[in-house]
Amino acid sequence: MNRVIHPIEVESYRRMRARLDTSHLPPLTRAVVERVVHSAADLDYAADLVMAEAELERAHAALHAGAPVVVDVEMVGAGITRRETVCRLRDAVAGPGLTRSAHGIRLAYEQVGPGALWVIGNAPTALEELLTLDADPALVIGLPVGFVGAVESKAALRESGLPAVSNVSEKGGSAVASAALNALLYHPASSSEASESSESSESSLSPEASLSSEPSEASEEKQ
Repeated sequence: MNRVIHPIEVESYRRMRARLDTSHLPPLTRAVVERVVHSAADLDYAADLVMAEAELERAHAALHAGAPVVVDVEMVGAGITRRETVCRLRDAVAGPGLTRSAHGIRLAYEQVGPGALWVIGNAPTALEELLTLDADPALVIGLPVGFVGAVESKAALRESGLPAVSNVSEKGGSAVASAALNALLYHPASSSEASESSESSESSLSPEASLSSEPSEASEEKQ
């Protein structure tokens, strides 16, 4: 994906990297960590995030092959650039034992079926609902925020065995959830990834590629 990188964001990344060494991380993990840290201006995310490179490789291939992207709230979708997203919160209705956020996830699954990338940055109940479905996701970016249910829902995501990006603490939110997806979206695709060959993609995705593909003009207003 060819993007014009604004000089302000280039400088922002330079300053971030001067304070946070991510050079030891594999390329897609590094891309996600750096973009989340950058989006929140919070270096602590580097130690708070949990993900696996192999799962990111498969999710990256699915994303660039056209897998649908589902978000729990429109604010998450607004932060995801250059890709249409599915959000059914407007159509959702709360009911006994079911929040609007949870119903929105249920409606979205009925629409997209298995194999989607799910980006949840707002409601823990949305993540909890997703875990009850047989969604077979390409990836779940589970970064809901809050003092009630957020830590527990993210722990349940990690325990589920689903491919995931999560964090341990109460922190999270729409901006960091969309940033994690954007990191995969902006990272260059290769033919080997399109065929989901993780061995080939590992050699083609170098740290240098991660460095060159990170900043985008979309978040310059965050500086």
